[in-house]
Amino acid sequence: MKILVPDTIELDLADLTASGDEVAVYQVDKPIPGELRDAEVLVVWRNTPENLADAAQQMASLRLVQTLAAGPDSVLAAGFAENVAITSGRSLHDGPVAEHALALVLAAVRRLDVLFESQKDATWNAQYNTAQSSPETEQLYTLDGANVTIWGFGSIAGRLAPLLAALGAKVTGVAHSKGERYGFPVVSTDELPHILGSTDVLISILPATAETADALDAQVLAGLPTSAVFVNVGRGATVDEDALLAALQEGRLRAAALDVTKEEPLPEDSALWNAPNLIVTPHVAGNRPKGSAKLVTANIAALKEGAALTNQVA
Repeated sequence: MKILVPDTIELDLADLTASGDEVAVYQVDKPIPGELRDAEVLVVWRNTPENLADAAQQMASLRLVQTLAAGPDSVLAAGFAENVAITSGRSLHDGPVAEHALALVLAAVRRLDVLFESQKDATWNAQYNTAQSSPETEQLYTLDGANVTIWGFGSIAGRLAPLLAALGAKVTGVAHSKGERYGFPVVSTDELPHILGSTDVLISILPATAETADALDAQVLAGLPTSAVFVNVGRGATVDEDALLAALQEGRLRAAALDVTKEEPLPEDSALWNAPNLIVTPHVAGNRPKGSAKLVTANIAALKEGAALTNQVA
């Protein structure tokens, strides 16, 4: 079996080559070379849309596209044939994304952005000190006792929720169906409006789908208390950025932190750079898929055996 792996990550596929499989490296920002187009497996990581579209059109022998990204939206949009199985990198990013999400939540809740600005100005911020220690406002600066809502309660949330709970937060998940996941209560998406009013921190880990486009809109933002914090480590397409910008500018949201935006890299002239009370990081929550080689090897073995594939989305 011929397997193409991207030049954006090193994968130890020695077990496959030892069994006679051919593994070749390709460039993710160039068309697939003619001599590689007969490959049956394409591993994807940080590919350009043009590269994926070319592969979808030219690789007639493909049986499996394995993306290492947690969200398979770019692969699904490329137009691969219906007989090509598509599997995601779900769970590969759970630890790194959970860590970054926690860092952003703490930075926004503790308002480290304000303190960083004070540091740049060589200012000992006495006003901040008073606010975070005053009985009237101290609850704003802590996760202990805070109501944290995680919108998109998958495997990443499964890693993040216990970390938040360990700091005293009361965590509620939001997913398609209600129940209990990873030991935490989960409400359905339809019930989200009913818990927004008591949410102190809203974290989005939503995937990019037609259903989730601009899911965080003006209506959702209006349902949050003005003291709430919003953090997005999911996909930029899920946020109405104009509505978020307006909420921040008008003081209807205490703070926000974005690791993802609609357009990436975020343009230099984007109003988000200078939005008040907003922390922006350059899509760095994941980018370190852990256990990639093991997942690729397992899915290729399953493909050969006709067994169920892990994380199949199409």
